Amino acid sequence: MDTMRIVPFSRIRNSVLILALLFVAGGAGYQLGLRKTQISVSPEKRLILHQETPATAAVDFSLFWDVWSRLFRFYIDRASMDPQKMAWGAISGMVNSLGDPYTTFLPPKENKEFKEDLGGAFEGIGAQLGMRENRVIVVAPLKGNPAEKAGILAGDTILKVDGEETAGWSVQQAVTKIRGLRGTTVTLNIFHEKSTKPVDIAIVRDTIVVPSVETWVKTPSEIVEISGTPGIRELSAKPGKVAYLRLSRFGDRTNDEWNKAVEDMLVAQRANGKLKGMIFDLRNNPGGYLEGAVFIASEFIKSGVVVSQANSDNTKQDYTVARQGRLLDIPLIVLINKGSASASEIVAGALRDYKRATLVGETSFGKGSVQTPQELGGGAGLHITTAKWLLPKGDWIHKIGVKPDVEVKIDDVTNATGDAQLAKAVELLLK
Repeated sequence: MDTMRIVPFSRIRNSVLILALLFVAGGAGYQLGLRKTQISVSPEKRLILHQETPATAAVDFSLFWDVWSRLFRFYIDRASMDPQKMAWGAISGMVNSLGDPYTTFLPPKENKEFKEDLGGAFEGIGAQLGMRENRVIVVAPLKGNPAEKAGILAGDTILKVDGEETAGWSVQQAVTKIRGLRGTTVTLNIFHEKSTKPVDIAIVRDTIVVPSVETWVKTPSEIVEISGTPGIRELSAKPGKVAYLRLSRFGDRTNDEWNKAVEDMLVAQRANGKLKGMIFDLRNNPGGYLEGAVFIASEFIKSGVVVSQANSDNTKQDYTVARQGRLLDIPLIVLINKGSASASEIVAGALRDYKRATLVGETSFGKGSVQTPQELGGGAGLHITTAKWLLPKGDWIHKIGVKPDVEVKIDDVTNATGDAQLAKAVELLLK
């Protein structure tokens, strides 16, 4: 009589796992073979993948490896050499050779910090950095944070960080050097625009948690920021209230914060009666997500193209109004300055092109390119400029900026009661 052999479930499970692993390994090996990738083991028992130069790359990498080996053979302080940092440095150099300050390689630490920026919480001084003429500049200090309190201004050039020259640095290198633990101090050597010589500014780092939206409804006499401007007595005598909504960036939490702020403003409008209008403050807003710009612009525009994206593959994509806005008819003034960049320029430019708002302030920063973030192994990241964006009328404002309809400059940005741009916006609404 034949008997049936019973196989324990654990052995069946193990057999399935082994077969699955063999299948995965076989597939991985096939893919590595297609890419002409070899595997070896370092003396430290680490797995190393060697990928041959792509056939489309007309370059000989033998010089790179020659320099690499010579450094490890002849450099006097070989104990301090970090192969991983050297590899990252080589990649950074390759990316920087493109001459585009917005196409960047981010090692894991810098990539994490970039994501924290858009998330709205990090430790540092609270300033958005950028590049102009191959120098690190301050695009915008974040309101109420250590950089602004210490006297850092939009447009400042950062010459040194803790005595170290910034010439040749990328934005990511500057961010890495400037950030640090809460309570520690960093000293920046700053050249203010229109100054004759640089100054050292010591800044105590802090935890930077920045809500991206701020709103209020007030009469002119209640607005402290304009209480020291010329003509405030006549302005305060005019009846009516204005709404104010400030957007500091287009980040991860912006849409939710925006929706709550708009709802609060509409509740205040119902409680106070009809408002004279709304001031939308985009000053020192360094930008963020392109989709966020479309979301915000759709609050004010009934229909049409908000921005067009001209891609590197010669295709074009139109981003149209994405939802039913709640602020389609309210009289609108938009404040911009040289710290308004990227996504904030898209919104301001679209509102100008549709004649939906009057722009007040100074010409914006002028960033009209789109970066596509790509995640790399080990937590690193690569941001590649893949497109340029065009305003509804077809303007590309890269290195030009969006010009205001009413130009108003502020000579002393440290004067907390002398905001002439805000005062002009209130005046235009109360006419």
